[in-house]
Amino acid sequence: MAQVAKRFYVSGFVQGVGYRFFAQRVAGRLGIYGYVKNLRDGRVEVYAIAPEEKLRELRNELRQGPRGAMVEEVAEDDAKLMAQYADGFSIEHEM
Repeated sequence: MAQVAKRFYVSGFVQGVGYRFFAQRVAGRLGIYGYVKNLRDGRVEVYAIAPEEKLRELRNELRQGPRGAMVEEVAEDDAKLMAQYADGFSIEHEM
């Protein structure tokens, strides 16, 4: 299946509740590559590389979030494939 890349921007009460670790676990379970990081504006960004079907599953999981999170919205944008993230899923830190 063709790999595509998406960026998901998760807003709500999503920082300080283990959301990045949750996203990393879900991505690992689904076989998705990319990264997750907190943004300075309070959102969480998830960059994901996978077939379209797996990205839909990820989006559904991101809407639920971990216990303690309150997800208000998951915005989605198409993204370019970045080869440096095509072999794992990491927790990154905003520069």
